Amino acid sequence: MDETLPWFRALPADQRSWVMLVAQAGVRSLVEWLRSGATVAASTQEISDEVFAAAPRALARAITLTQTVQLVKVTIDVAEAEVPGFAAKGERDLLLQAILRFSREIAFSAARVYARAAESRGAWDARLQAMLVDALLRGDSSDVLASRAAALGWVDSPPVAVVVGRSPGGDITAVLHALYRAARRARLELIGGLHGDRLVAVVGGAADPVATAAALSSGFGEGPIVAGPAVPTLEQATESARAALAGFRAAPAWPGAPTPVAADDLLPERALAGDLDARRKLRHDVYAALARAGGGLLETLDAFFAAGGVLESAARELYVHPNTVRYRLRRITEVTALSPLDGRDAFALRMALSIGRLDPAA
Repeated sequence: MDETLPWFRALPADQRSWVMLVAQAGVRSLVEWLRSGATVAASTQEISDEVFAAAPRALARAITLTQTVQLVKVTIDVAEAEVPGFAAKGERDLLLQAILRFSREIAFSAARVYARAAESRGAWDARLQAMLVDALLRGDSSDVLASRAAALGWVDSPPVAVVVGRSPGGDITAVLHALYRAARRARLELIGGLHGDRLVAVVGGAADPVATAAALSSGFGEGPIVAGPAVPTLEQATESARAALAGFRAAPAWPGAPTPVAADDLLPERALAGDLDARRKLRHDVYAALARAGGGLLETLDAFFAAGGVLESAARELYVHPNTVRYRLRRITEVTALSPLDGRDAFALRMALSIGRLDPAA
């Protein structure tokens, strides 16, 4: 091994000794199997599994499956090369065939060791991801978020957004695997977790949260998929997570909502559902912005809604020319990014007016 495998020479002394223990156990197991008659398949599996029991489980994390296959191959090659020196007369071919059969069982045993390690790692990762999602939703400190993300191999890839949808159901490991597969195809950094029946995805590199959610949609179950706003870092992702979860809860109030939908597009429904962040956003970004802009924008909006959206009627109510109303409506759109002429935007504007007047001091 030292002569033919460069990476083996670079291993720490303790790991090299573990490998030698496995190799020696393999030779002993082969001898025991031959003495038993080399005929019973069940005993072959039992003996081959004992080979890898000679080393601690940490060896499976320190040495890859590919490297293990190389180690097994070297051991078998050496054993086959030595057959002529210790095989009884006329038994050389029989011994080579026995080594071939036994090496097959060793290979299967190695695969079982790494499969169990992968399953254990997958289950641990799922728990750790769930803990990270819970920490985000609770608003834990940035140190807690950073340490848990680092344990999961998170590579900081701004901006970060949180996407929430319904879980498709089934084994949690399989659910997260499907989500990760979609993220890899889209070249996104991702940490996912289940929160009740909701599947929560923390996504890095989400410059367009809605487009990101669309790329991950195959990993979610039926129902609304809501994308929170993009934030600069993982430590600030609590804001995005709160918005996405609030949007997911409020989404049924908008049957015609697109899938996926941005959490900010659900501000009226979120406010009705009691989301304080949505109320603050409507009050500050819409009502207060119109109040600061002045120019009769609030009065024009009231008159326009009271007239049922008829521009001329609103102009008569305000004693101004219809072109003045047109100008003010355009100005409202510039200030709030919401158009009074659009039914959906008009709903959000009405909500903002009501919320702003219910809490004018804010």
